[in-house]
Amino acid sequence: MKISFKYISYFFLLILGFNMALTSCTGDLDVTPRDKNEFLSEDFFKDPTSYKEVLAKLYAGLYVGGNDGDGAPDIAGLGGDFSSYLRLLFVTQEFSTDEAIIAWADGSLPTLNTQNWSPANEFLAGTYSRAFYEISVANEFLRQTTDEKLTQRGVDANLKAEIAAFRAEARFLRAFSYANLMDLFGNVPITTEADPVGFFYPVQRTRAEVFAFVESELKDLDNSLVAPRQNEYGRVDKVAAKFLLAQIYLNSKVYTGIERNNEVATLCTEIINSGYKFANNIPYSYLFSADNDRNGAQNEFIFPIISDGNAIRATGGGMSFILHASIGGSMDAASRGMDGGWQGIRTRKEFVALFPDATATGDKRGTFYTDGQSLDINNVGTFTDGYAVTKYINVNSDGTKAQRPDIPDTDFPMYRVADAYLMYAEAVVRGASTGNIATAVGYVNQIRTRAGATQISSADLTLDFLLAERGRELFWECHRRTDLIRFGKFTGGSKIWQWKGGTMNGTATESYRDLMPIPARNIQANPTLKQNPGY
Repeated sequence: MKISFKYISYFFLLILGFNMALTSCTGDLDVTPRDKNEFLSEDFFKDPTSYKEVLAKLYAGLYVGGNDGDGAPDIAGLGGDFSSYLRLLFVTQEFSTDEAIIAWADGSLPTLNTQNWSPANEFLAGTYSRAFYEISVANEFLRQTTDEKLTQRGVDANLKAEIAAFRAEARFLRAFSYANLMDLFGNVPITTEADPVGFFYPVQRTRAEVFAFVESELKDLDNSLVAPRQNEYGRVDKVAAKFLLAQIYLNSKVYTGIERNNEVATLCTEIINSGYKFANNIPYSYLFSADNDRNGAQNEFIFPIISDGNAIRATGGGMSFILHASIGGSMDAASRGMDGGWQGIRTRKEFVALFPDATATGDKRGTFYTDGQSLDINNVGTFTDGYAVTKYINVNSDGTKAQRPDIPDTDFPMYRVADAYLMYAEAVVRGASTGNIATAVGYVNQIRTRAGATQISSADLTLDFLLAERGRELFWECHRRTDLIRFGKFTGGSKIWQWKGGTMNGTATESYRDLMPIPARNIQANPTLKQNPGY
């Protein structure tokens, strides 16, 4: 198995000594290394390999919550397992919707099941601070890799060219975090490498201003990120920037009040023709197996968050959380490639209803475990209330074992071609003149053919259908909350699911909850921040 960057990423966590206070996002990189000879020093950068290692820290930060796996967490106030970036995205994007619910009663976690969160929610504070931590590391990397500094260190032209590509990737990962902050919290500060290091109060920007910053960065990165499919697996290229740009344009009406559907269709066409391929020659299940980095699924993955059982220290973050927590009841953990289950995550019956033909010969994406599980969720804290989900598995697609049963090898598909198909179709239905219905129907039918679902006609291609189809194809991939908001069905009473609003049968919730609150502890640390309306 040749995954050199993956090993650099996670073993590098043993080298860096970062620890960020949960409130320190009020100062850019308000982080003190434990060893003065580490990240902030000139000595660290005497080693030519150090530049790639710092970039690896940024990528690893998407999965693990701290140095040495869960040990030495990056974010004070939450353990390394709870503060994993991917885990926090899953918590905020999935538990607040019809796609998932968790049995655990840790702190204020249950309020995310019911859309009853408050500014004191520590998981929202963790999400806010995790994103700003990534931004801070990216900013410092950019400060340390200016042409002036590289020349002072005697870096040769070949390494300078390589570092230029690293800088582009760091800027993309920074834009990724700003896009998440904009989506979840709305008005947030913007800090860049041009800002001072240390304590200061960065200015809170409007959501539209954050949008404009992310848009500008992603457009500019088309000039500096590497060409499509020319990077190591797990690292981003030009197509990832186009994908994120298409995403924010698709949600532009929510973020800025202006629709950008023409741009969405144009970008998705470029993505689809970029060299990444919709994997129509493998079963849908292969996309979520332990060898999805090499079984054909990798051709569809534009931006995977990579996992590796032999490279990651013990962690309850990332895919380890998603897989462990979705096993319980009578499920056989060993058959899922895992060493046990944490009796946590299931789905709600309203989501199950999206799969009317999920039979042995029907839609193969309806991967529910029902033995001993009730469809209704009478008690949120009981794992056997609600169908379990078996979408992800830590077993290779040929049935052989993964490397370890405690840390999965299964990579998380943050961006993939099937989503570009669906974004194109939605943009066309919303009126994009840069696409056409026939092409959109063809893309959707490719997705449904792989799934074993029935074909559709142009008359079937409605917004309601597309919201449901996005759920069927992309569930548990950290899209649902954003999708429901864009379709006007996250809060309010137009779409109800069990335990929405805190009652078993569900009830309407307040529209202001389309935005999460700015965490109280972050406002306490930066009193210039203004709370979102309603909180």
